[in-house]
Amino acid sequence: MKIFYRISIIVLLVFIFFITYLSLVGFETKKFNNQITQKIKDIDPSLDLELKKIKIILNPLELTFDVKTIGPKLKVKDKILGIENIKTQIQLTSLLKKDLKVESLNISTKSVRINNVISFVRIIYQKPELYILEKVIKKGFLVADIQLNFDTKGNVKQDFKINGFVKDLDLSVFNKNEIKKLDFYFSFKKNYFQFENINFKFNDLNLSSQNFIIENKNDEYDIRGEIQNKSLSLNEKNIELLVNPYISFLDIKLASDNKFSFKINKKFQLKDFELISNVKIDNATLLNKFNLKSFFPQIKKNIDITDHNLQINFRENNFDITGKGNILLQNNLDKIIYSINKKDKRYNFESSIDFNKNPFVLEFLNYKQKKLSQAKIKFKGVKEEDKTNFELISIQDKDIKLNIVDLKLNNKFQVIDLGKADIEYFDSENKKNKFKIEKNRNIFLLKSASFNAEQLIENLLKSDKRKTNLINADFELNIDIDQLYLDKIYKLNNFKGSLFFNNDKITNGNLIGLFSDNKKFQFTVNSDGDEKITTLFIDKAKPLVNKYKFIKGFKGGSLDFYSSKIGSNSTSTIKIYNFKLNELPFLTKILTLASLQGIADLLSGEGIRFNEFEMNFKSDENLMTINEIYAIGPSISILMDGYVEKNKLISLRGTLVPATTVNKVIGSIPFLGKILVGSKTGEGVFGVSFKIKGDLKNPETTVNPIKTLTPRFITRTLEKINKIN
Repeated sequence: MKIFYRISIIVLLVFIFFITYLSLVGFETKKFNNQITQKIKDIDPSLDLELKKIKIILNPLELTFDVKTIGPKLKVKDKILGIENIKTQIQLTSLLKKDLKVESLNISTKSVRINNVISFVRIIYQKPELYILEKVIKKGFLVADIQLNFDTKGNVKQDFKINGFVKDLDLSVFNKNEIKKLDFYFSFKKNYFQFENINFKFNDLNLSSQNFIIENKNDEYDIRGEIQNKSLSLNEKNIELLVNPYISFLDIKLASDNKFSFKINKKFQLKDFELISNVKIDNATLLNKFNLKSFFPQIKKNIDITDHNLQINFRENNFDITGKGNILLQNNLDKIIYSINKKDKRYNFESSIDFNKNPFVLEFLNYKQKKLSQAKIKFKGVKEEDKTNFELISIQDKDIKLNIVDLKLNNKFQVIDLGKADIEYFDSENKKNKFKIEKNRNIFLLKSASFNAEQLIENLLKSDKRKTNLINADFELNIDIDQLYLDKIYKLNNFKGSLFFNNDKITNGNLIGLFSDNKKFQFTVNSDGDEKITTLFIDKAKPLVNKYKFIKGFKGGSLDFYSSKIGSNSTSTIKIYNFKLNELPFLTKILTLASLQGIADLLSGEGIRFNEFEMNFKSDENLMTINEIYAIGPSISILMDGYVEKNKLISLRGTLVPATTVNKVIGSIPFLGKILVGSKTGEGVFGVSFKIKGDLKNPETTVNPIKTLTPRFITRTLEKINKIN
């Protein structure tokens, strides 16, 4: 019995030693090489595993052997994957039954080319996204752990797992744009991809993301993730890619935190895109494409944005954008706050700008800040497919209060409707302007206690006469202004009447006003079919004539204007009666060239008086044809004709005759001449013919003496003398 016990103890110790040795050290063998290699081939015949030795360690608790390869090589067609090791477990019972079963394989790679790994994965997991990855990946390396489980028939189960790390991955995506130096950790299982600690360069931009997930749900790929950057400087290429092309940024430095999600269906169509972004713009410069000189006189060529916070919520085609920060339009930083909401094809917007001692003007109202102050502009509205409705436009400053409600514009920025306007301000001439515009159906009422129309008249009389096309609507405007200033001196009282508009054109109208001495102003427009007749009569022509800066020292005079217009062609007459002027450049030059220095001195001194000026002319869009200009006075008489082309070129010819010559010629006419001019005669017959030709701003003037007056000149002079007498 002692011997038996001793033998039993020895056997037990040997067994324990054997078990311990197998559990801790194990042993190497080639016995299972064929079984493992065949198991790999069962996955796919193109797979070939080259094994050396296999190390086996006992797992006594689970009654399994842990099998680990040493220096294996996995071949996928013509590619070799560098394998660190392959692990599996073999049930002890299967060895006893001589029925080897491999239930799982754990494959750990060395640092291998990622394209080779994708090729391997595609063999066991045939999905189109892997094919796409294979096409866009240019280079890169990974280390991966691949866990495969097998069913009872030896087929790979779909509960596989792949974990690993990717280094120096280069991708070609988004046309010519590139992602380089992409590093991340990943995990992959059926229908689920997760990427973590992502760092990469996109067109030389350093970007990062903590998390990025791709999940297959119901034949759709659900993609979500995050992208962050702490400091990002965008070059022109990246700006063109990331920013609205209608806004020309020259440079941007920003930080952002972005969360996004979207889906891709089985046809690879993107849908349900969502983006939440928080952007901090340190500074940005954009090219000023906007014609805002009439509002901001010192506006810069480039606009700078600094310390700007921007929040973006984007979902499908709808979004919310809010922002605030500094903007440098002129010399000092201004504060801007704004929000934009898009739903379907409707945009809701709201913004305010606080001006920090920057000049602000409204040229159409002749308003300019006298002292740079803290002006504030607000606007709120809705942009739809075919129109924009400004629900509110508000300007608040020391010298101006402006509120406009329900201003509607079409896509050409033409006014199509207006709710009401309430405006009160001191203009550049320090005149107080206060008026309201209110709407009742299709009739607008302009009511004003005081309005300075000086700048408005100057704009209407500008030589270029550009079409503004500001209004695209049919409406009636009733005007009731207590005091209407024509210039610094002249004003009209009780200026009233109506104007009828059709697409920015006055079709009918009648306006009447009185000067302080009851002198009359009357303007009328009447349309009859294709013809429009316009008349203007003003007892005091000076406030209108003075708008033409080349005429100096104009005094007295009444003006009568008549025009008939059909289409773009008009026939017009201007008459001015009983006036005096001190300076007219072309006349001064003619008198000097003709050696009529006495009359020239008179012109520059006390001035030359005219009894009547009459101009008959025809106009179309490009050419003014002057049929006749005739002026007669105690000193000289002038008759001329010609044309002005596109307000640039001028061609005039005419006759200038001193009054003494006129008196002698007319006096030589038997009986009639004696009655008109008396028996006293002056010097001999004398006058000049002249030509004015060339650029309108600096034409060439030539003169030639004449000794015989034309019948036309004599006839027109007789007509005027008869009228005067």
